[in-house]
Amino acid sequence: VKHSLTLRGHRTSVSLEATFWREFRALALREGVALNELAARIDAARGDMGLASAIRVHVLEDALRRAGG
Repeated sequence: VKHSLTLRGHRTSVSLEATFWREFRALALREGVALNELAARIDAARGDMGLASAIRVHVLEDALRRAGG
C-alpha cells in the first residue's frame, strides 16, 4: 500500500504492506508523535537502507522489544 509522507518539508511516497502501516501508525501513537515525525526520525538514522525497509526494520525491532526478545 502506497502512502505519502512529508519529510523535512518534502513529500515522498512509501509502499508498505497493510500490516506494517497499521503497526507503524500504532507505534507513532504509542510514542506520542505524528507519523511524519516518526518517519523523519527513521529517515535520519537509516544510513544507506531504503526508507520503506528502514520503517519495516524499525517496526519489527519495536515489536521484538515489546515481546521481550
